[in-house]
This record gives sequence, C-alpha cells and structure tokens, in this order.
Amino acid sequence: MSFSDSAILREEIARRRTFAIISHPDAGKTTLTEKLLLFGGAVKLAGTVKARKAANYAASDWMAMEKERGISVSTSVMSFTYAGYEINLLDTPGHQDFSEDTYRVLTAVDSVLLVVDSAKGVEAQTKKLMDVCRMRNTPIVTFINKLDRQGLPPLEVMADIENHLGMECVPLTWPVGMGSRFKGAYDLRRGELSLFSTARGDKIQQALVVIRDLEDTRLDTYLGDQAEELRSDMELLQAAGTPFKKERYLAGEQTPVFFGSALNNFGVRELLDSFTELAPAPLPRPARTESGEIRLVAPEENEFSGVIFKIQANMDKAHRDRMAFMRICSGRFTRGMRLKHNRSGKESAIATATMFLAQERAGVENAWPGDIIGLPSRGSIKIGDAFTEKGFLKFIGIPSFAPEHFRRVRLRNPLKTKQLQKGLEQLAEEGAVQLFRPLANNDYILGAVGLLQFEVIISRLAEEYGVDAAYENVGISAARWVESANKAIFAEFRDYYHQDLALDAEGALAYLAPNPWKLESAEERYPDIEFRVTREIG
Repeated sequence: MSFSDSAILREEIARRRTFAIISHPDAGKTTLTEKLLLFGGAVKLAGTVKARKAANYAASDWMAMEKERGISVSTSVMSFTYAGYEINLLDTPGHQDFSEDTYRVLTAVDSVLLVVDSAKGVEAQTKKLMDVCRMRNTPIVTFINKLDRQGLPPLEVMADIENHLGMECVPLTWPVGMGSRFKGAYDLRRGELSLFSTARGDKIQQALVVIRDLEDTRLDTYLGDQAEELRSDMELLQAAGTPFKKERYLAGEQTPVFFGSALNNFGVRELLDSFTELAPAPLPRPARTESGEIRLVAPEENEFSGVIFKIQANMDKAHRDRMAFMRICSGRFTRGMRLKHNRSGKESAIATATMFLAQERAGVENAWPGDIIGLPSRGSIKIGDAFTEKGFLKFIGIPSFAPEHFRRVRLRNPLKTKQLQKGLEQLAEEGAVQLFRPLANNDYILGAVGLLQFEVIISRLAEEYGVDAAYENVGISAARWVESANKAIFAEFRDYYHQDLALDAEGALAYLAPNPWKLESAEERYPDIEFRVTREIG
C-alpha cells in the first residue's frame, strides 16, 4: 500500500463511528433509532412500532414476530452518512430474553448509546448490559428520553445512573421542565436553547434560539416563569457539577448526558451532533495469532482483517439466505479481493458483499475499518470466524453463555424431520438459541437464556421453514461445557455420565445436569474436569 493509500485509509477510519444502542425494553430505543435515521437522511418518514394501522413499522424491525409484538428480538445493522461522518448503527434487542445477541454485538462496536426512560431510571436489564460495557471500558453516551411525559427530576435520574452503573454523569444539555411543563432544552456547550414542539413528530425539529447569556431577556420571553428555574439549575450545575473530560468518557469513566423526546424528534440533533464529535473512531481489536500470542490489531494496518459477530438466516425469505455480519477490523475491503477463511484455511474471492439499512441492502465496492458488511453464507461461516488478507488471526472475546432454560422440540408432522433439522441448525448458527444433541438419543434439546426465545424459534420454524413444531419441558436444570487435559479421566467421565452428555451445534461437549445436586456431585467426583459457564465462540 502506497503512502497515499495509507493516508486515505487513515482518513476513512477517522470518519467512521460504529456504535450500538442499548436500553431496557420500552425506554424508546427503537424509536430513537428511527429518528437518528431520519436526521441522517436514511429515511424520509420515521415509523414507530405503534403505527400498525398504516403497517408503518420500525425500519430496524423486519422479523414477523417483531412487527406483531412491537419489540426487537434481533440486532439490526444500519449505515448512513451524517455531517461528513459514516455512521454504523446497531439497534440491539431490548428484551432481556435476547441479551446474548446484544452481548455479542457489544464486541463489534467502539461505543454505546444508552437510552434511559426519564420516569423509570436505571432498570434491571440496563444493569446487565452495562456490566458487559464496563468489562470492556466501552465509552457510553446517555440519552434520557420521554421528557414530554412526567418523570423523575433530572438530578435524580443522573444520581440513579451514577449509583447503579458506576459512571459520572455530565449533562451536556439540560431540560426546561417536563411533562406538560416541558418547554425545551438548553445546550450547555453551545449556549443554544431548543424549544419543544409536539407538532413535528415525523419531521426534523428546527426550533432553535441562540442565547449565549442566560441573563438575556429573550429567555424570559420564551420560557416565562421557567426562565428562572433554568438559571437556578445552571448555577447549581456550575457550582456542584463535574466538568466533562473527553479522556474520561473514552475510558468509560464518565458519560455525557442528553435530554429529549425521541418520539417528538426533540434533542436528537444535539445528541447526534455531539455523538459524532465525541465518540471514538474504530479502535484496535484483540486477536490471537497462529503461535497463540495475543496482539491488538490496529485499524490502520494495511492488510485486511475482519471478524464475524452475527449470522442471520432468511432475511430474504424468497432465497432462504444466510447472511454473516462482519466487522472490518483493519485494512480496506474491495469487491473481488481474495480472503482467507482462517478456521477452514480456505481462500476465495469475495465477489458479493452487502451493506445494510435494516432489511434493505446495497452492494459494496469498498469498505473500511469500523464498517459492518454482510457476506452470503451457505453454512460454512460461523460466529467468531476471522477473514484475513494474509496470515492467521482469531479475534477473541465473543462469548457464549450457558443457557438457563431448556425445552425438547416435538415435531407434529414426522415428514418434516429434515426441515426441522435444517431449521434448528441454521437458527443455532445465528445464536438465536443453543441446540444440543444428546449422545444417548436423537432428541433436539433447545437451551436459551430467556423463555421468549423458545416462542421465537417455534414461530420462525413455522414461518421460515414450514415446520409445525412445539416444545415441551425436559428434565434439565443447567448446562456446562466440559473439557480436561487428562484424557484418561475425561474418557472415564464420558462413560460415567453418557446419558447426560450432549454436543452443541459446534460439536463442543456439554454436561446437561438434571438438577443442581447432580451438577455439584459431578464437579466433586471429577475435580480434573472443567465445567464452564461461558465458552468463547469460534
């Protein structure tokens, strides 16, 4: 790569912002996603999950079950341009039963946008997701939503975030009232007052007044008696608030806070403007080399590398396709380039790659670090797989968690056995559910983190594979992946617990414990066996 090519690579990296939106269900995450797309010009009319009469569903929700229930159960990838930046936005499932999909997505982004309901503050699912962010020191921007409704006082919401999530909150905008008294928000850095209007829910909010001096009498004209409330709040923040430090934000120690109403497009522009300015460009990713050493792969490296973090089956039902979502980690992707699939060792030319706006697609000629591209897969690509231009890499840190709930699949039509097997294998490839095949019989055992996952699988088997199936309870309370360096002990263990052993979709051996006592007994009987709650994918 020439000097000019390297300069272009650095320039393209600097323009990228790749982030995930996370929240508790019903905090307004998918609505905010829609409005970010609206401001980015990616959609002309933002549909909400409630606009069912016009079939105007959220652009990021494409699965039938998502449209029926008004929830997101699968991560959607959306790319758009805003103010000279290339934005790669990943809208994650909010429901806790699909948190594993979100955990994997968090390994593929450089920062996070956290959405908090102003009336509810920090909720249980938010805490779990934040634990993953904290483990990786992921930079987080917070959007406190639904200020057009009555909620908790702003200082109370921020205190709740600090107490539960362990980050300093630094407001960069500040609300004037809430609910029926919500008049707008003041941008502390720019000295701009945005006035709230409920008449612009499907259009871009433009009501902006520049007020550099809070003693400006125009403030009283626009806000009436609430002008003094804003002045008092600003004095309090100036005296007792924590100053914003970008380096602390990038280290995951401080979160800049914005207030608004995503439903009414209010506060979204200020959020997006500041986010593109503050959020990091693509960051290095840890990977294991062929010798077993771990190194950081820098995005500026000339040679291409990328990692698969998600598989989605049947996005195009007419073609029964499978799409592998790849995060580009280094170098430049060009259509037709030859890449090595590190797990199989095979090398091939990538003639077709895709970029996404939810379910809409566009062919890719060039892509850069931070970009998310889709590769068509016929089952040979798995989550965690690396593709490189030269050399061997295995990107680390993509987790699989031991399921907490188990069901046996019961097929109502025996003639559909092949379709059932194909459907379950493909859905397991996605990570939508974990599939176990017992060594002692031909059962299909599903393992999931949340119960709603079973409903999704049965629904998708019917819709996408024409399989009429049901699930039923099975006598399993826990799963642990098992391995040992002692081959003789491991062989003895396999013989003794043969009836309770199964292979997962990737061929890894797991012990399916009938009850907690049996698990504890197995661990005590075989101390040389590792019983793992998590397993690295790939």
